[in-house]
Amino acid sequence: MLETIDLQQVMVLDIETVPQYPSFEEVPEIFRDLWERKSTLQRKDGETAADIYSRAGIWAEFGKIICISVGIFTRQADRIGLRVKSFAGDDECKLLQDFMALLDKQPSNLTLCAHNGREFDFPYLCRRTLINELCIPSQLRISGKKPWEVNHIDTLELWKFGDFKSYTSLNLLAAVFNIPTPKDDISGSDVYRVYWEEHDLNRIATYCQKDVITTAQLLLRFKELAPMKDEDVVIVN
Repeated sequence: MLETIDLQQVMVLDIETVPQYPSFEEVPEIFRDLWERKSTLQRKDGETAADIYSRAGIWAEFGKIICISVGIFTRQADRIGLRVKSFAGDDECKLLQDFMALLDKQPSNLTLCAHNGREFDFPYLCRRTLINELCIPSQLRISGKKPWEVNHIDTLELWKFGDFKSYTSLNLLAAVFNIPTPKDDISGSDVYRVYWEEHDLNRIATYCQKDVITTAQLLLRFKELAPMKDEDVVIVN
């Protein structure tokens, strides 16, 4: 399948998420109780639900999306490029609407690609879309489809080669394939602080864009193609 995929029909994406509230004390009581239960298995001895609330953004029920970055492959002569755009903001509903407006301009058979996308990005987008009372885009709908009808690529799954025992981070694969690391400023664990304490959405968007570029470079390696050069990557404001 991978060999026959037209890169110009692929959209690479990455999302950044945070807890819905700056601190555990500001969470409505009903959700504080539910987070207490949900986080039980995540807590180490001596930790409270409040202690690990900064990780709540991982779950769509307790988090929200603050940035979606996408990359679409381009081709000029024999050179492959990437156009990258980010949707970032405090209003998750508007952010999702802007992202879906872009998807509406794409073909319904567009292939979406993300690292660990099947476990995180794709279902998270669907869940938050429903919570915001929006319609799930056709490119994200998988209900009733056969596995080969789902146009999703997960670079983590490609690397597993059928091995389901372990998780391999994008950062590690970037190092293995000598791809410039996307973690040269902040990492995923810093997003909570950078958003809720510094409110630096531009910094988070830049970090998210680097993940998209790295995932795109990784996909090229899986297709046994030469990596893109820096000048072939365009950031669209």
